Amino acid sequence: MLPEVNKILYCTDLSKNASYAFKYAVYLARQTGAEIHILKVVEELSSDERLTLQSYILNQNSREEFLHQRLNHARDQLQQRLDHFWEVIAPEEQAMRSKIIGCEVVEGYPTQTILKRSKELDCDLIVMGAHEKGWFHTLLGSVAKNVLRESRIPTLIVPRPEKVVTTKQATQKH
Repeated sequence: MLPEVNKILYCTDLSKNASYAFKYAVYLARQTGAEIHILKVVEELSSDERLTLQSYILNQNSREEFLHQRLNHARDQLQQRLDHFWEVIAPEEQAMRSKIIGCEVVEGYPTQTILKRSKELDCDLIVMGAHEKGWFHTLLGSVAKNVLRESRIPTLIVPRPEKVVTTKQATQKH
């Protein structure tokens, strides 16, 4: 017998396909009664990027403010995407909003952070969207592929839709 799905970790990179993947997370939560925790990982700056930042922004407080603003910007974008999703979703789906039990933006290395948070939150399923990158990124492997490879819980990678579907069109089909 398969384990129950009680908690879903939905991971977003704030791309267009991430919104499409969120529809799957909401659908699965509705079907299973699961709760959803939303996670956005802001990639940690590399040592070269930090050195460049120190070279051009000499004031320590200004550097810290810049780093803080990166996270705030991601939080604002995530909130805008969520607000838009709930504005255009079908009225009968609005009750699913109560299934969102957490929403966080953290700085870290995406694959490791997603896997760590899935364990800490005791999630039963990870849902994230795939997105198209250039050939160079394909050689290195994507965050989605790495999470899929290293995760010890089921992971759903939602492919990009054939054509761009608006949230309103998608909810009318369900």
